[in-house]
Amino acid sequence: MLFKRSPSPHIKQNITVQDMMYKVLYALVPGTLASIYFFGWGVVFNLMIAISVCLAAEAIILKLRRRDVTDTLLDGSALLTACLLALALPSLAPWWITVIASISAIAVAKHLYGGLGFNPFNPAMVGYIVVMISFPLEMTLWSAPLGVGDGWPDFMTTFNWVFLGVLPYGETIDSISMATPIDLIKTQLNQFHDVAETRSNVEYSPLFSTISGTGWQWVNILFLGGGIWLVKKNVADWRIPTAFLISLVLISNLFSVVDYSTNSSAMFHAFSGGTMLCAFFIATDPVTASTTPRGRWIYGASIGALVYTIRSWGGYPDGIAFAVVLMNIAAPLIDYYTQPKVYGDPNR
Repeated sequence: MLFKRSPSPHIKQNITVQDMMYKVLYALVPGTLASIYFFGWGVVFNLMIAISVCLAAEAIILKLRRRDVTDTLLDGSALLTACLLALALPSLAPWWITVIASISAIAVAKHLYGGLGFNPFNPAMVGYIVVMISFPLEMTLWSAPLGVGDGWPDFMTTFNWVFLGVLPYGETIDSISMATPIDLIKTQLNQFHDVAETRSNVEYSPLFSTISGTGWQWVNILFLGGGIWLVKKNVADWRIPTAFLISLVLISNLFSVVDYSTNSSAMFHAFSGGTMLCAFFIATDPVTASTTPRGRWIYGASIGALVYTIRSWGGYPDGIAFAVVLMNIAAPLIDYYTQPKVYGDPNR
């Protein structure tokens, strides 16, 4: 009897790169809509600029490299990078900040190393880090969330600021922007005001909600919901977000128990900033993350520890981008020492 022979792999998955990318994009929708609802037109402008520049940069570089342009653009990887980057940037970031970050993500972090599948660092986080280090002042320009003061500025005010750098007569950027809850608590601690005092301050209390920050908790809850959907669809591995959140929650809870006056609660850290966006959409990047089962636990837990460390003692308000890129560097070493045992190999 003759059997049909073919090269491995013999078990194939039906999911393609395009399917994976678009499922991640679908999962981003609820959190993205919440970001727009709470932080206004600036989020929409960030998305428009980032998507346009990322796709244009991808097409130009593919053309220069004599690669197929249409199929690669349609795989969704550049689109996903643009969306993640836009959601990470401040809602009142000037247009050129988003342009620089987008070009850095696609041209440097992705194609400089050979394109999708060869990049050692998460492109969106590299783009974010470039502008964070280069333009720290512009990277603090978050609009006041809906429900705090006058809320986010209207369409024309936001448009004129983002694209023209001008504001209505009598307005300043300080009057339409506001520090994030993480940044505010860090600043107040440096001025010897404890966490409880900051949260109860009449001037600052509207910025805080029951769990974390006004608006921020709902954005994170919806990203959590989208992330759980990705795990159920086997698009994201459950180990990395689980390890990341357990690590962040345990460490922050330990420090808050030891000294609650100078350390925010575990729930505050879990539902503030870009925590859930990182846990399910950034840290789980299959190209730059650890690939072994044990390695993913170490990788995720290490990111959680680094995020807390940078948030608490670092020079930046939220350390997600730096934590992810640092662990991208360590991922190959983690994989090397956490290889699963091979059946029948006495040396493993």
